[in-house]
Amino acid sequence: MTTQTYQDAAIHLLAQAEVELAAGDTRQASEKCWGAATQAVKAVCERRGWKHRNYKALQRAIKRLVQETGDSEFRTLYDSAYVLHVNFYEDAEDPDFVGDRLHLIQRLIDKLSAVP
Repeated sequence: MTTQTYQDAAIHLLAQAEVELAAGDTRQASEKCWGAATQAVKAVCERRGWKHRNYKALQRAIKRLVQETGDSEFRTLYDSAYVLHVNFYEDAEDPDFVGDRLHLIQRLIDKLSAVP
């Protein structure tokens, strides 16, 4: 896949998350947010020639970005996505919690899209 394909997928999945959340389906909204975040990280990896085939590779990419930029918000925002991924399985979080994290995932996508 190309960088643009990953970026487009991130935007599409986040839009789907908004629809799912509006419909009251916090589990699906959570998983779509996770998917959006991972696609945005994969876009950066693709641009930079970094591996991105599994969770570990995505975590390494976030760690590298934090080290390169000195911006620990990348990790914090990515961690929010991971919490939502867990919520898909646990279904423990309320709509406000998921909605707040959805906005954080939008911020992550925006920040990652600005990474050269």
